[in-house]
Amino acid sequence: MSTLPLARGVLLLVQGDELVMELATGSAGDVAETPCSRTTRFQLASISKQMTAAAVLLLAEHGALDVADPVDRWVPGCPPQWRSITLHHLLTHTSGLGHWSDYPMIDLSGPLDPDGLLERFRRVPPLFTPGSRWHYSSPGYVLLARAVERAADRPYAEFLAAEIFAPLGMAGSFAGAPGDRDDVAVGHRAGAPVPSWELDIVNVGAGDVWCSADDLLTWLDVPRRGRLLRSASVSRMTTPHASTGTADGGYGYGCFVGPLAGEHAIHHSGENAGFRGFAAWLPGSDRRLVVLSNEEGLDLSLIDTALAAD
Repeated sequence: MSTLPLARGVLLLVQGDELVMELATGSAGDVAETPCSRTTRFQLASISKQMTAAAVLLLAEHGALDVADPVDRWVPGCPPQWRSITLHHLLTHTSGLGHWSDYPMIDLSGPLDPDGLLERFRRVPPLFTPGSRWHYSSPGYVLLARAVERAADRPYAEFLAAEIFAPLGMAGSFAGAPGDRDDVAVGHRAGAPVPSWELDIVNVGAGDVWCSADDLLTWLDVPRRGRLLRSASVSRMTTPHASTGTADGGYGYGCFVGPLAGEHAIHHSGENAGFRGFAAWLPGSDRRLVVLSNEEGLDLSLIDTALAAD
């Protein structure tokens, strides 16, 4: 474990229910006296998309929405070019909407009201016909969070807290800005603290969840043990609906589905300003790996190293 390139953060590797590797190192705050631990809350960044997908699937189970619904049913003010985009397209990154680099007019760390954010999304025409290609899109997941809010008739963060985190016992997890919560990591870049991205509006649904390493292990029991969601919903989440055209294989709902360390895996990485993370379940060996770091430059080659060392 001493050879793993983890300067700040926590790594846990579990096989079955047995902890086989644990590493917590570096400082969680901006002073060395605050060590990272298994209870430290880190930004999950794009791993948050799995929670967004689960929220949509929960609402679909309750008949509040359908993944085949057009996005303009749930998000007011959509332009005509979006009329053929469905929630399924958004979930699978096949909507034609761009990623953050396609929206240079959006400051990911600055304040912006929901209507202003939607207006900026509307400025960029779809990159392709929905369903015809795969293109990773965090803005698409922002729209999904807006759909969840409207279908559930409550704020997105409240829905996650009541319907996802509480039933799973993820007591340390929350979505949005941390406010005055304790045990919250400070993001770093090249060893220096950096400002967080805006998480309540600009990155809602796309990278807004904070989670401890232990809670993230619990989260991986959603596909592993069928917790929270019905079996049909788990199947929808973990089926590769679209090819990514890369070694990652395919994309389901909020997760990559494909090879990892020579095994089939359900996984996702995440990167926000000052944070980087990874979560995976390998069904063949029943291993779960979580890596959460408050150092943006984390070398994710440690994933293969950790899995090979087991």
